[in-house]
Amino acid sequence: MIRALVVLLLPIAAHADTLRVATYNTELSREGPGLLLRDIQRGDPQVQAVVDVLTMTRPDIVALQGIDWDLDGLALSALQKTLEVAGLSYPHSFAEQPNSGIETSFDLDGDGKTGGPGDAQGWGRFTGQSGLAVLSRYPIAVDQVRSYSTMLWQDLPGATLPVVQGTPFPSAQAQAIQRLSSTAHWVVPIDTPAGRLDLMTFHASPPVFDGPEDRNGLRNRDEIHLWSLLLDGKLGTMPSERFIIAGDANQDPDRGEGRKEAIKGLLAHPLLQDPSPTNSEGVSTTVHWKGVGEMRVDYTLPSADWQVLDSGVYWPALPARAIVEAASRHRLVWVDLLDD
Repeated sequence: MIRALVVLLLPIAAHADTLRVATYNTELSREGPGLLLRDIQRGDPQVQAVVDVLTMTRPDIVALQGIDWDLDGLALSALQKTLEVAGLSYPHSFAEQPNSGIETSFDLDGDGKTGGPGDAQGWGRFTGQSGLAVLSRYPIAVDQVRSYSTMLWQDLPGATLPVVQGTPFPSAQAQAIQRLSSTAHWVVPIDTPAGRLDLMTFHASPPVFDGPEDRNGLRNRDEIHLWSLLLDGKLGTMPSERFIIAGDANQDPDRGEGRKEAIKGLLAHPLLQDPSPTNSEGVSTTVHWKGVGEMRVDYTLPSADWQVLDSGVYWPALPARAIVEAASRHRLVWVDLLDD
């Protein structure tokens, strides 16, 4: 009954030439390798709810976070096939190994032990847990993707790494191999009918779950600041095409913990525009965490040269809302763009 009614609730693109770009933290992560593929193949209810959210909103391009990566791309391919059966075809995709779950031999989280999920380059119980993926109706120039995922944190211009009593935390040796990206930072070129678009996507570390050294808070700030540095020409080649930042910053500009200067600076950057999307109730929050509440942490930020026709946080009226809640704690955030 619910799925029979959702067609009436779609945020339909406003113009035939509109390009809809979205970001969505699907929370399609499991406790071990191969389990996501298993769940997709057997029609797991949460997987089906994520599929339903995507078919309700129908983005042309979507950046996905929280989706487990595997070497052969089996889970992502299975998700594409499931979406196609549901009537939403994404013939083009991109995903590469994220930093999450990449083991190191160092104590990176400062708990005095090695070999735990916090000692990976990005928190993870196994290689590829909670990675990124891009799905697109239009061709992706895979051979031209730029990845900043292997950049060392200490090599980011202006980086601030944690220090305790004047000593690098957890150690100078750990900081010497610590990458900045907890998941990944990609610039993904996509050839759309409106021309080439650079999709800039990431999933930053949550600025919590640490101690007074504020390791995660500092890392979150610098992961977000990477994009401002790139746009300012201080981190290699600036985007030469129209672009959009679409990802999970794990940071609200006003609420919750963390250092706010990077996200506020990014939202105010002159090369970007913030459509300030809201849900059906006029609220800008994109996630609801129990015990923490609602926050805006997921963003679709087009370059200033796009004409924004519409934007939103997908939060439909009942009964479709039940599907959204079953899918993820995060909401899909979309923007409709027109070649100006």
